[in-house]
Amino acid sequence: MKQVRRSVTLPPRIAKQVETIAKQRALSDNRVLVELIEQGIEAAQQKEKAFFHLAERFRAASDPEQVKQLGSELGRFVFGE
Repeated sequence: MKQVRRSVTLPPRIAKQVETIAKQRALSDNRVLVELIEQGIEAAQQKEKAFFHLAERFRAASDPEQVKQLGSELGRFVFGE
């Protein structure tokens, strides 16, 4: 697969964290950034799947108490706790 070169500007705090992780794991800063981006994408995809699963359960629920509970869960999912 062809590599694509990107240039990013990191805030100093993030750059320092990346350097620290790279040193701890004996990796390049670039490799750490790639792994963190991959993990972030995976986490976002999992969160999206979880949201749609919860929304489907909410739509399918008929018990008022369950509807209330699932609605609260959806609210926390969307707006945070």
